[in-house]
Amino acid sequence: MLDIKDIDAFLNQEVIPLEALLLESNYEVLIKEVNRVRAIAKDLGFWNFPLPKIYGGQEMTLDSFAPISELLGRSPLGHLVCNVQAPDIGNMELLLHCATETQKETFLAPLVAGEIRSCFGMTEPEHAGSNPVLMSTKAVKVDGGWMLNGHKWFTTGADGAFFCIVMAVTHPDEVPHKRAGMFIVPTNSDGFTLERNISIMGDAGVGYFTHGEVRLTDCFVPNEHVLGIPGEGFKLAQMRLGPGRIHHCMRWIGIAERVMELMCKRALKRNITPDKNLAGLDITRAKIAENRARIDACRALVQHVTKELSSGSDARKGISTIKFLAADMLMKVIDDAIQIHGGLGVTDDTLLSFWYRHERGARIYDGPDEVHKLVVAKEELKKYLKS
Repeated sequence: MLDIKDIDAFLNQEVIPLEALLLESNYEVLIKEVNRVRAIAKDLGFWNFPLPKIYGGQEMTLDSFAPISELLGRSPLGHLVCNVQAPDIGNMELLLHCATETQKETFLAPLVAGEIRSCFGMTEPEHAGSNPVLMSTKAVKVDGGWMLNGHKWFTTGADGAFFCIVMAVTHPDEVPHKRAGMFIVPTNSDGFTLERNISIMGDAGVGYFTHGEVRLTDCFVPNEHVLGIPGEGFKLAQMRLGPGRIHHCMRWIGIAERVMELMCKRALKRNITPDKNLAGLDITRAKIAENRARIDACRALVQHVTKELSSGSDARKGISTIKFLAADMLMKVIDDAIQIHGGLGVTDDTLLSFWYRHERGARIYDGPDEVHKLVVAKEELKKYLKS
């Protein structure tokens, strides 16, 4: 039986000390150290927590994994060293449920073993990500397979990934949600090109720490690499996105807890007059109290929705609620922490500016706030249509 205290100790001893390399952008050394620590995590059983035991996992339900995912979120490296990082964990779960046995042997087995990484190509620069049915990437049936042409971006971790799961239009004349299919595309395929790692507020990153722009030009995909049934791509995407959004919320709560720790320690340490420190100021105390309430309230709702989804209930409204609520909570906590840190908060001497850069996108990816709010409002208004 895993003890969460052991995972916490592992994070403090092996993972958090590596964060300095990330802040220094010393990726060459960082990647070597991360691989070393990943081997330790695997030996300890801190690996693939939600997956079946035959894949080295712990067969944890979503609500059982929630506190562990929150804990791992305390470090930008936490999920990565335990092989439960996005987008890989979502791709693992998708392959587990939808892949053929041959696909599992070729792509899932080395992915769960931590021997390779993967990426997911859905968003396109030519279309608003808020409406995923608007997609220009096309897959045309040819002898023995499909020919893909299209343009993707924010393909996280494409740099160094072994394969990409690509969404493409297979049935352009069908109704919107039956137009697309999913394809497993090895990144060394002819016609698959990583054009660049997109700079995120000044940071393009390396390897796993990237968001790639990908071009598919007459990229042939054999029938054996079609994932599921062509035309049911959005159905598969929803299988991946629902739990994926909960994974994000769990991680954001973990980040927020670490940020609160930094905030409180800074407040107690920083002297602004000879006889008073920042913690004594009412305005700082108020920020600390407000953010504690935000985090705790958000955690309670995420736990409720997680149990709802795990029980088989329709949790779409709840998932949309926590998606925009948790993203907003996270940015408020980070912003207040930066303010309390003063000039130090905008430097790269702490994790605050890193998280501010990389997590601002939380309010955009996997559905922007506005779309999720519309989902919740629509469900609320239904209650009063007949009254």
